[in-house]
Amino acid sequence: MRLKNKVAVITGGSQGIGRGVAQVFAEEGAKIVIADIDAESAEKTVKELSDKDLDVRFCKTDVSREADVQNLIAFTIEEFGRLDVLVNNAAVNFRKALHETSLEEWNNLMGINLTGPFLCSKYAIPEMQKQDTSSIINMVSWHAETTITRLAAYASAKGGLTALTRQMALDYGQHQIRVNAVGPSSVDTPLLHKTFAGLENPDKSFEESLAFNPMGRVGTVDDIAKACLFLASDDSTYVSGQTILVDGGQSNKIARPIEFD
Repeated sequence: MRLKNKVAVITGGSQGIGRGVAQVFAEEGAKIVIADIDAESAEKTVKELSDKDLDVRFCKTDVSREADVQNLIAFTIEEFGRLDVLVNNAAVNFRKALHETSLEEWNNLMGINLTGPFLCSKYAIPEMQKQDTSSIINMVSWHAETTITRLAAYASAKGGLTALTRQMALDYGQHQIRVNAVGPSSVDTPLLHKTFAGLENPDKSFEESLAFNPMGRVGTVDDIAKACLFLASDDSTYVSGQTILVDGGQSNKIARPIEFD
């Protein structure tokens, strides 16, 4: 098992990519703490994974609130005695141009998508410094590099998180803390289907999205989870400060801004 005896905190771990990462990590021997604001969904996930004899706990957490994050790390240490891996996955999104975005919307998204990883990393790092080697994985997006129209707040936050990834890798390499990012494109999750359902022509937009990807498909949760597994495991002990785009080659195809709806 590639993560035997390791302890991992996964934010936004109740569904979608976070749930997939939690399951793959647990199957590889890790003890998991799912941090999520949605208690109902998280408790359902914990039960489903625990029924498979996987060691998974839940700590209700709003990652944009410092006290919640402090409690999350304290809970993890109380439950498992150590912390080896942090996956900063919790995120929200909305589709608006800059002039359409309210300050409240901007601050809320930044609080979860950028301040959240800052807070979780800030309080996780002192515990990680006690280990021989540890790993922080930030879930960014291909939108951090090349994007589509009307994603001003989301693309800005993911671009900022990519820069924060590089900075933390520099600052904490001496402590053998590896910091990397994973950048998915469209992934088959409930959030993706909800996003397309809200468009004027969902079926046409989804077909255009598929046609735009060189591999002609959306990613799976497992595609992303396996990339995270590599970065969490000792297979990547000399990999740090990198962003791995798990996007089917899509980021290489952007030549102009596009609009799916």
